[in-house]
Amino acid sequence: MIIYPAIDLKGGVCVRLVRGEMSDATVFNDDPIDQAQGFESNGFSWIHLVDLDGAFEGRSVNDEVVRGIVDAVDLPVQLGGGIRSMQAIEQWLERGVRRVILGTVAVRDPNLVRQACANFPGQIAIGIDSRDGLVAVEGWTERSTIKTLDLALQFEDCGAAAIIHTDINRDGAMGGVNVEATADLAFALNTPVIASGGVSSLEDLRAIKAVEHMGVDGVICGRALYDGRITPKDALAVLEGAAA
Repeated sequence: MIIYPAIDLKGGVCVRLVRGEMSDATVFNDDPIDQAQGFESNGFSWIHLVDLDGAFEGRSVNDEVVRGIVDAVDLPVQLGGGIRSMQAIEQWLERGVRRVILGTVAVRDPNLVRQACANFPGQIAIGIDSRDGLVAVEGWTERSTIKTLDLALQFEDCGAAAIIHTDINRDGAMGGVNVEATADLAFALNTPVIASGGVSSLEDLRAIKAVEHMGVDGVICGRALYDGRITPKDALAVLEGAAA
């Protein structure tokens, strides 16, 4: 199972939000490139990168920082936040991003997502951010009437690399992962699922690892890595199957 350390960008610095509230942001590193290099030296195999400003603006905002991170590390990077056109998808993949995450556009323009999956096999992930079982869009500011599973099923046959499922109510709140909802989603799909939101302890990682066989093949971790509740060494040991 892959653990994706998260770098969320707001105003060019590395922050973490609580339950998706932009007004509740904590700055953890004012040098995101340094943070990415640190994750690389810690032994992680991917980086999860989100342009928070882009998610709210509907277009990429922290372009320069994203490019700097991609150039500075040898790790593959998956990027989300404000990417809502084929042109933007193509540009980021050409710039070296390994995987583009499409969220709001999956609700607004599902045909574009299907076409992107066809054009770029294995390089498109679908970000499904849910609050109380319903999909949220526009940087989590709007809740749709679409159920999480219903949206995921729309893309089952298009060849997406993964579904990234975030429980917004738990994101950054250190209240534990919604393992049951993530496992239920993965069990209903053929597309691999990456869990996101609420990781606060090694026990959370062990709980996610325990449902790997249901189709959960990754987990995103942010605040717990930044504040030291989880060390990179222990996190990697748990998800690689060793005792920590």
